[in-house]
Order: sequence, then structure tokens, then C-alpha cells
Amino acid sequence: MKTTKYIKAICAITFVLASFHANAQEEANLNREMTLEREYDPTVQDANKVNSLPKVKEPEIRKIPIDYSATTIPGFPAKEVTLLPSGNVATAMEYNKRRGYLNFGAGNYTNLSGDVGYHILSTPKDQLNIFFSHRSSNGKIKYVQEWMDDEKIKAKLNDNLGGINFRHVFDRHTLTLGGHYGYSAFNYFGIYPSPIVSGDEHEGDDLVSPYGDRETNQTHQSFGANLGLATNPGATNLGYKIDLSYTNFSQKYAYQKAIDGVTENSLQGTVDFFAPVATSQQVGVRANMNYFFYSSPLDSAYNNYLVGTISPYYQVEGGRWHLLLGAHIMFNTGDFDMIRVAPNVAFDVEIGDKTQFYAKAGGHVRNNSLFELSRVNRYANPWSTGPKSYNLLDAMVGIKSGVAPGFWFDVFGGYQITDYNCFFIPTGLYGRDFGQAMTLFMPDAKHFLFGASLKYAYQNLFEVGLKGVYNNWKVTTEDAEGNEVEHKAYGAPGFEFAANFTLRPIEKLTLALDYNLQTGRYIGPAFGDEKMKNLNDLNFTGTYAINDTFGLYVKLNNLLFQKYELYAGYPMQGFNLMGGFNINF
Repeated sequence: MKTTKYIKAICAITFVLASFHANAQEEANLNREMTLEREYDPTVQDANKVNSLPKVKEPEIRKIPIDYSATTIPGFPAKEVTLLPSGNVATAMEYNKRRGYLNFGAGNYTNLSGDVGYHILSTPKDQLNIFFSHRSSNGKIKYVQEWMDDEKIKAKLNDNLGGINFRHVFDRHTLTLGGHYGYSAFNYFGIYPSPIVSGDEHEGDDLVSPYGDRETNQTHQSFGANLGLATNPGATNLGYKIDLSYTNFSQKYAYQKAIDGVTENSLQGTVDFFAPVATSQQVGVRANMNYFFYSSPLDSAYNNYLVGTISPYYQVEGGRWHLLLGAHIMFNTGDFDMIRVAPNVAFDVEIGDKTQFYAKAGGHVRNNSLFELSRVNRYANPWSTGPKSYNLLDAMVGIKSGVAPGFWFDVFGGYQITDYNCFFIPTGLYGRDFGQAMTLFMPDAKHFLFGASLKYAYQNLFEVGLKGVYNNWKVTTEDAEGNEVEHKAYGAPGFEFAANFTLRPIEKLTLALDYNLQTGRYIGPAFGDEKMKNLNDLNFTGTYAINDTFGLYVKLNNLLFQKYELYAGYPMQGFNLMGGFNINF
């Protein structure tokens, strides 16, 4: 009870200070038109790779046009919807000469992909753009388990995202506004990855199948609005950035059609104050608050709660070196209320020509809200709930260098400590329930990783990239007697390898191969040391720019004709192809 009162006091003081400062600084000019800095970008992954992992953030020599291949990011679950920059198009044509874009592609498995957008205003002071993206699939996929006798299931997907963004730059401040609407329909087509002997004991339950309801479409809808105000660089001695947003997320069904889904509302506020204290030095404090409230058929199923982080910091720009010193004070109210502290420090220095040593140690809290979980894994149990995930340490150290023309490498190691880390494991529901919604498993986890990445580019003719990451996990829970029980990092790869090769034989033609390997993935606690099949994926992309207005592309996926799952029980598409066009206008 004391913890909860202390947290509420911190939140109240933070919001009062933020409100007072904002009103005092610019009340005459705001006219209640504050906007958020965040933008909702217009493209998502194509349908056949809608569950694929996002790319590791790293320096890039040049992006391959329309790259939807699966690559990995150590230590985090797969992002199912990855938003790309609003100017990205399907070919290598120069986008900045035009304000609008349209691309469309179609392939087998009834895969469809399309994006359209237009920059209504595009000046240094005013930017206004609208966008819409669509990804869908409606093809039949074979299960990888032999005992399913090559049974096929229709994997249905219909993803849509549209929005609008506005930005205006004043002399001393920047104002932003935005809004988006998302609609996603899909079915829980997975199975429990072990034979079910009989469903006779459920005969009186109007059994859909021994594996539950794999046909009904679940629907997720989201609406968001945001506004914000920020000082322009160098405009004032005391700088600030204020972001406010609202998100409404709803599900059509709960764990079966007979029960309505949950509606989740969230209010988010972020305030960042910063000021110089000496030449090339700055101090600041950032506060982020997220308040969640629910509408549920069962009032006791979800309680309202607040998640927040307060982060004081000090940073120095030293020319060849940079230093950040700070901390994250993280907390949440409601069920499983707690307070945690994590470091927020970073240091990098140039140790040679185009060579940098870097080290950082951070942390964060994941809300594990329904909306956030749906973006990580749409097939999660629609009533998944649990504690917040507290990443108490996210440390990384490495050396990266571009020592030779066209050559770049990065060697790195990292260590993470997380309380209540999120893993998704098979459920195995029966009767009218959704058959294989994934259960949220939340043990404590320690994660060590070591890896290397390199790239080489020869003029504008070809590029080669390689990356490998070794992961070692210690995952634990406590039994009823308080004894430590060890588990596997279910669904997470022990080793990851990615390679890509891009060739440009002529100016307007680009040919690219992407390869991705993931090994050492375990199914779930009920399966002991049983592993999932290795993910072994090879893709080809070819693009041709007819001129600066029209372009064509073709994409061939799963060229090794592999059967694999990204989540246990959920098979991915076999060999598939897609062809399409792009128009800039």
C-alpha cells in the first residue's frame, strides 16, 4: 500500500510540473494544438512474412529495395508488424522527386500487398501526409508434424493500416499532430504440437474439432491520436519535448466466440526537459507515464493500472568521445505493483581511423498491454495478462569500424537481465475455444549474447553482408516450495545467422539473395528438450526501374522448400512468389 501511494505521488508531481512548464512557455501560441512527434508510417511486412523478425539496427551501406526477408534481433520476441519509413517504395527509383507513391503486388497463397500515400504538404516548415497499407493472405498451409498426415489449414490474414501526419515548424518550436486506424483479421490456425489422442471427453461441449476452433476470424482494431510540442535545437536555453497520445485497442472475441473481447484504452504522456550546463554538456530529465483502463465482459478480469519511468541524465559531447550518465526509475501500479531501477549509461570513443569502441548499459519496462502483445504475437491468448517485464540490465560492448573503403564490421557482446521475461508457449485448447492461442510464460531470464557482423560493397556493383549471433539463456521460475526450476528460452534461437548478397548488373536492375538460419529453438515446458525445426530460409528479390515513375519487382520466398514454424504449432508458407509494380507520382 505504501508503494502504491509513493508511486501515485511521483506521478502527480511529474504531471503537474510538466503542465505548468508547458503553459508558461507557450500558452499564447499553442491554442490547444499540441501534437506528437511520433509518425505512423505507411507500410508493413508482406503477408508471407508477417511473423518474421525485424532487422538488427546497424549502419547500412545501402538499403536493398523492397526487403521483406526475415532477420533477427537478439533477446526480443518477433515483431509481427514492422513499420517502414513513409518514403520506402518497391523499386530503386528516387522518391524525393515525387510526392505520391503506389505499389501493389500479388502472389500464390492469395498473398496481396499494397501501399499508397501522398505528401500533401512538403516544405521545410509544413509537412502533411496521408497513407494506407494492406497485407492479406488466404492460402492453405501444411502442418510440419508428420502425425498430421499432410493436413492443410487455411491461414487467413487481413492487415490494414491508415493514417495522417502533420508537422509545422515555428521559429522556436515544432508542432506535430497524427492519427491512425488499424484493422487486422486472422484465424488461430495453429495446433498443439503433440498428438491429441481423443476429444471424446468433450463430446457434450459442441466440439468444433479436437484442436478447437481454427476457422473463426479474430479481429483486432486500433485507433490512435497524438499531439506534441518540442523546442527547436538551439532556440531556447531550456529545451523540452512534450508528447501526448491516446490508443483504443479492441478484440472481437475473447478465448471463444461466445464471449466478447476486451477493449483496452491507454493514455500516454512523455515529458523531456533538458538544458546546457557548460560547453558541450547537458542535463535533463525524462518522464513517461502510461495509464491503461479496460472494458471487459468480466469486470474482474482486468484492473486499471499505470506504468511509468523517470530518467534523469547527464551527457557530454567530447568531440571524439561521448558520455551519458543516468538512471531509469521504473514502476507500475495495480496488480503485481513494483518499483525497479536500471542504469542509463553509454560511452563511445574513436580509437582509430573510422573505428569506434562503444559500451552501454540500459533498461526498460514493457507494459505487456494487450495492444503491445498483439504487435509482438497476434496469436497470443486474447486474454493474456500478467506482470510487467522489467529489463534491469541491457548491456552491450563492442567495436565497429569502416577501416577500408566499402568494408564495415561490428564485433559485439551483450548481457541482459529481465524479471518476468515474455515467452510464448503452446496452449492446447478444446471445444469451442480458439484452438492454439499462445500462452504467455513469464519467468526471470538472464541472456548472454556474442556476435559479429560485416559488410562489403564494391562501388555500386554488388554488396555482401554476413551476421552471426550466439545466444545463451538462463531461464528460471520458483516452485511451490521456493526452489529454483530451470527452463529453456522457449521459441528463442540459440544461434542465428543471416547473409545477403545484392548485385546490380545494370543501372536499373537489382538482384538480391537473403538467407536466414535459426537453430536451437525449444517448444515449451510440456515438451522437455524437444526442439522446433530449424528455420532455414532463402529468398530472392529482383527489381527493375523502368524510369523515374514506373518500376516492377518479383519476390521468391522459401527457395529451399522448407517446412518450418515461427511459433510452435504455426507453420509458415512453403515456396511462394509475388510480383508487383510501383508508381511514383
